Amino acid sequence: MTGGPERTAILHRAVRVAVAASAGFYSFLYGFDQPVMALYALFAPVSLGALSSVPGSGRQRAVVMLKALPIALALVTLGTALAVRTWAAVLGMLVVGFLLAFAAVAGPRPAGVAPGLQLFYILACFPPYAPETLGLRLAGLTAGVLLLVACELFLLPTPATASYRDLLADAVDTAAAAAADPCAASPAGLREAGRLLRLSQLPPAERPAGPWRTDRAMFQAGSAARRLLDQLAHFADAKSADGTVASGGGGRGGVDAASESLLRRIAALCTGIAAALRAGRPPPAPGTLEDAIREFQELRVRQATGPADTVPAVPVLRHQASVLAMAESVRILETAVRVGTEGRRTAPIAPQELFWYADASTARLWKARLLGNMTLRSVQFQNAVRIALGLGAARLVAGSLDLTHGFWVLLAVLTLGRTTVGATWAAVRKAVAGNLVGAVAAGSLILGLGPNTEAYAAILAPGMVLAFTLGPLLGIAWAQALFTLVVASAFAQIAPASWHLAEARLVDVVAGSVIGLLCGLLAWPAGARREVRRTMAALLRSCGPLITGTVGVLLGDASGTRPPPPSTWPTLHRLRLAEAAYDQYRSEPGRDRAAALADWHAVLITANQVLLGTHWLPCFAPPVVVVPPDAADWARTTADRLAATTERIAVLVTEDAPSPRAPDPPRPVPADAPPLPMLIDLETWLRSLSAQLARIEDSFHDTAHAVIVRGGPGS
Repeated sequence: MTGGPERTAILHRAVRVAVAASAGFYSFLYGFDQPVMALYALFAPVSLGALSSVPGSGRQRAVVMLKALPIALALVTLGTALAVRTWAAVLGMLVVGFLLAFAAVAGPRPAGVAPGLQLFYILACFPPYAPETLGLRLAGLTAGVLLLVACELFLLPTPATASYRDLLADAVDTAAAAAADPCAASPAGLREAGRLLRLSQLPPAERPAGPWRTDRAMFQAGSAARRLLDQLAHFADAKSADGTVASGGGGRGGVDAASESLLRRIAALCTGIAAALRAGRPPPAPGTLEDAIREFQELRVRQATGPADTVPAVPVLRHQASVLAMAESVRILETAVRVGTEGRRTAPIAPQELFWYADASTARLWKARLLGNMTLRSVQFQNAVRIALGLGAARLVAGSLDLTHGFWVLLAVLTLGRTTVGATWAAVRKAVAGNLVGAVAAGSLILGLGPNTEAYAAILAPGMVLAFTLGPLLGIAWAQALFTLVVASAFAQIAPASWHLAEARLVDVVAGSVIGLLCGLLAWPAGARREVRRTMAALLRSCGPLITGTVGVLLGDASGTRPPPPSTWPTLHRLRLAEAAYDQYRSEPGRDRAAALADWHAVLITANQVLLGTHWLPCFAPPVVVVPPDAADWARTTADRLAATTERIAVLVTEDAPSPRAPDPPRPVPADAPPLPMLIDLETWLRSLSAQLARIEDSFHDTAHAVIVRGGPGS
């Protein structure tokens, strides 16, 4: 059941749309006797306000609508010109449909306004071909959009929510407090603070999901903050389990002053980052933490290679490795926040594969986002193709069969289409039932009122409030039934109408529903369910070479030099595709219990952990040192086993068939290995990856077992 605040927001939106649409429609129809202007003035608020989901506060939505107005005017102009021939209108619909649907790669706001913009072209591209009315159409559209903008700003405006930067600042403050006093930190509270930064927990308008430099930087800052909070939670758990480990260290029994000092630097820098986020300015003194990390590593090397009685115990070295990992997360956080708050191009920042966007031009940022999704493995590309084909086919059918009010055919395709054929069928069944009831009610209304336009005028405004309130609250059947009454009331005022108007709408909606179902059946009918498997499997396979490659870099080659680190570009690209597929997968209904067992989110976390280790382990490792053969063999063997595990899980993900598990868990570093900081850091990273991959593999074995028990294929 929809909550109270959400019901209030729906009612307020319905009132704003009804007031804006009625003001323009009544003024142009009855005040100036301009039915064309009246139709577009009515249609503009309904398209952008009711049939689109523009996120954000009233002011944010008003800005999006104003920016969309020039595009809407261009689309009406294009549709008016292409209405001369059916084939021209169909080709235009294919191009416009794809481009506007594909605009979802630019973030929630373009994705939210895209359906309304689609409808502007759709309305204009239908007969009659009347280029002489273009000025009236554009004037009515402009008036309708401006009226809606005014209502968004001044009539029951939606209040602003906490910005992403404020939420990120709160999370970083939490991290600062935990770093300053790890013993007093609550692991559950730290994990909850990290969960609140997940994009799925944020209002759509506040999600940093665009291709711009600021959005990319803030997204990376959020990922670094979540990683830091999780590291602090594990650190607090370890302190609770064994407080002596954290405090032993400067030699065999002294205080680990270096770790405590670095933790204080982390806490102070986090406090500064939080203040900078709230003030909208870059953090002070760039690079200080990087210098502190290098000094910390140099101290660890001196301790490990000094006299035997000054070498820290292995638990202390592991404690230091945890502190070092947290410091690296804060370094990434600080750099990302700096780029995001400055917003302009900077000099190249290391590691450049992580911060490639910092010195990239705006054109390159857009090119990367567009070309990165121009692949059959992208759910955004799949959705755009599905929508474009559906709208193009609907325009062809409506034009070829000369359907009355064929616009409704395309409207049905656009509003009833879903990302899976099952969800589309569920929506179509309810929509057809609702339209049948609405058609009967609208026919009865027209027969009862006849040509009494004053009665239709009295019904229209409250009818819109009712339709745009009860539709979202009670479901698609109610929405279609009430919207049928709204369009009947509007068209009966523009031209004499009969009960055939309701009949035409029912026929058009059924035709649009059939076309939408066929497109859903032919174009990726499973939605993201299969794609999430493919992209996650490809992501896991790309992680294996990074693990073995990183170990090879740390150990060096036969000549005693470090080879170049493995490229992370392929993994970064696959990570973005997997994140998009997972995001859509979570929004699709009908996931069964077997599918719910798969821990897709853990795959994304593990990939991020692999990427981070690939960059920071070689970055802060001391010069190549001679590693005993047993320790080197352990490192290479463990890396090979983890790479084999990623391949084994990838096969399990795509084939839904249980594969043999690893015979035993990876061995710890040899007991007689020297306590080199590089080996300890590597062991910490590999051990963490091993635990993550084991949990992932267990979840997919449970999924495969559930599928076998159920006796059906993978979802």
